[in-house]
Amino acid sequence: MKNNIYSILKGTFLVSDDSFKNWRFIIFISILAIIMIASSHSADKKVYEIARLKNEAKEMRSGFVDGRSKLMRLKMESAVIKKMKAKGLAPSVVPAKKIKVKSQKLK
Repeated sequence: MKNNIYSILKGTFLVSDDSFKNWRFIIFISILAIIMIASSHSADKKVYEIARLKNEAKEMRSGFVDGRSKLMRLKMESAVIKKMKAKGLAPSVVPAKKIKVKSQKLK
C-alpha cells in the first residue's frame, strides 16, 4: 500500500513498462473532463439566453399594454371631440337617421 502511494506521487506509474494502459485511462478521463466542462458552459449560455429573452418578452408586453391603453384613450369620444374642436368641427346636435332602401325585383 505504501509503495503504491509512493509510485503515484513519484509518477513511476506513467513511465513503467505497462504505462500505456495508464496513459490511455488518463487521456480518457481528460477527454471526459473537457466534454463535461464544455457541456456546463453550454448550459450556462442557454440559461442566460433564456433569462434575456424573458426580460425582452416582459418589456415587449409592457410596451404593448402601454400602446393599447394610449389607443383606447385616443379613441374615446371626449378625446375625439377635443381634437376636432381645435380644427373647428363639432358633434352634430341632430341625431342620425336610418336610410332604408327597398329593393325592386327585376322582371
